[in-house]
Amino acid sequence: MKAMNRRGFLKKSCVTGAGMFASAPMVTKNLIKNSPNDRVNIAIIGVSGKRKHIRIQGRGRMHYLNYSKIPNVRVVTVCDVDERLFPAAVNEVEELFGEKPKTETDIRKVLEDKDIDVVSIATPDHWHALQTIWACQAGKDVYAEKPVSHNISEGRKMVEAARKYNRVVQSGLTPRSRKAVQEGIQFVKDGKLGDIYMARGIVFSHRASIGHVKDSPIPKGVNWDRFLGPAPYRPFNENRFIYNWHWFWDTGITEFGNNGVYQMDVARWAMDKRVHPLKIHCAGGFFGQDSDQEVPNTLAATYEYSDGTLIQCEIRSLFSNKEDEESGGCFLYGSKGWMHIYFDGYKTFFGRKNEPGPSFKVDRSQIWQNTAHWENFIDCVRSGKWQDLNADMLEGHMSTAIGHLGVISYRTGRKLIFNSNSEKFVNDDDADSYLTRQYRPPYTMQEEI
Repeated sequence: MKAMNRRGFLKKSCVTGAGMFASAPMVTKNLIKNSPNDRVNIAIIGVSGKRKHIRIQGRGRMHYLNYSKIPNVRVVTVCDVDERLFPAAVNEVEELFGEKPKTETDIRKVLEDKDIDVVSIATPDHWHALQTIWACQAGKDVYAEKPVSHNISEGRKMVEAARKYNRVVQSGLTPRSRKAVQEGIQFVKDGKLGDIYMARGIVFSHRASIGHVKDSPIPKGVNWDRFLGPAPYRPFNENRFIYNWHWFWDTGITEFGNNGVYQMDVARWAMDKRVHPLKIHCAGGFFGQDSDQEVPNTLAATYEYSDGTLIQCEIRSLFSNKEDEESGGCFLYGSKGWMHIYFDGYKTFFGRKNEPGPSFKVDRSQIWQNTAHWENFIDCVRSGKWQDLNADMLEGHMSTAIGHLGVISYRTGRKLIFNSNSEKFVNDDDADSYLTRQYRPPYTMQEEI
């Protein structure tokens, strides 16, 4: 790939997002196959999800730990807006890969590096779309964490960018690469549950209150403007920063996107839903806590498809019961029986007495040691065949959109009708206003990808 001059890149990217990479040439696959050892060079974008002082615990760390188990893959750059995280991340990456990675605070500079083949995005939700699109336009393949987008319009543009620039873009729907889930889905596809008329996803996971935190000066080493990116500018606040950004509308999309997307993806996959739901109704609220949190901690949504089948999603972030000894997972209901499917297994039940049927389970200790999703991604990077991805960006968009639709119903306070073809609501300008967002210059979304 012919590298863009650094000055030219920054000129394009900083004037306005609407023109970012607009004149970038159509790029071919990076010349990985010409490398004697078939090496893939990766940049991790965002290394922290949680922190106790400056200890790394986030999704970005999960990314480079998984890449470290794949032959001929190297993490060569670590990018984060919080420079305080670099020492720990750099030391760990060097230990894992035998080479000290570069550090950078601006993804736009990372994308100028012609030696980088892949960007692996583990940043907050509101950044996923812009970073993925920019990377595609710069000729990089992309791993984009779930939820893939902050709104429905972004998700569609991400799909367009992946296709237009012929990039391999994997969405972070890791259950698609888990043997237990694959086995369960195949059981359903084989018709052993009969016709599936409803699926229900649950996320019952207690979340401690974030309390109230006052605005404070920006800590040394934190690039606050770059963290906010397309979101409105606000004074620095620890409650809006690492991990707790999930609970604010500007940067997160509720637990529907954070964890509910896994269950909605399994439901959509099992039911072979290639379109969006037609009717959406969601209710909920913020209960039981007094804090700065903006998004609800309890939501229940029902989605009806044009054929009458249903998908439901419920989140409870307060103390709650378990269902079938689990606090999460997807329940599939068919004309012959039903299934509970979760990360490490599935159970089936049949007849009026719920007699146990076939089941499958893997060692629970292996749940967080599964590299299969990243392996599938790297295999496709090497082959150049995005069609072989387990969770191509289109799948990520369709499943993430289910959560977005529920949130929009909650925020408008009414049942909504959605046109799957146009990806707009039927005669509802108010609901349509939630399909995109106001972008803060220069971090704006271009009209044409």
